[in-house]
Amino acid sequence: MASIEWETPKDFFDELNREFHFTLDPCASKENAKCKQYVTKLFNGLSIPWSIYSDSIFVNPPYDRDIGKWLKKALEESQRGITIVCLIQARSSDTKWWHNYVMKANEIRYVKERLQFTINGKKGSRSSISSVVVIFTPYCKGPPKTCSINTMGQKIKKASGE
Repeated sequence: MASIEWETPKDFFDELNREFHFTLDPCASKENAKCKQYVTKLFNGLSIPWSIYSDSIFVNPPYDRDIGKWLKKALEESQRGITIVCLIQARSSDTKWWHNYVMKANEIRYVKERLQFTINGKKGSRSSISSVVVIFTPYCKGPPKTCSINTMGQKIKKASGE
């Protein structure tokens, strides 16, 4: 990947936002922020308490080696009584941070098919990495329930008999 700062697809974010009413994006840039309140790399969203700014937070962390720190922060902040929704790569289920933090979430939503992220306002090709939405609700302890969603962020209904 040429960049680790891919912008969440607008339609996908909008669907999640209808459900969760986000007010803070703690790992954004001015160009890709999804909420009116956002924190850039300059102010380091990992170093500030999210719970004093918002009670519903959207996190699309940089896809780099620090992703585990973002998930740890999300779990910790959820224990202060807020909801945090994280869009992350699904291929990390064998990592320590996945088992230490993601498995304590309330819910994991697996995205069927690949998302098409944008960067600098331009759509890129479909992601080569599958995605999941990890939802930390206030005081969650896991294990998470799971479901599938489409690339528009909508839950996929099971056919009868499944």
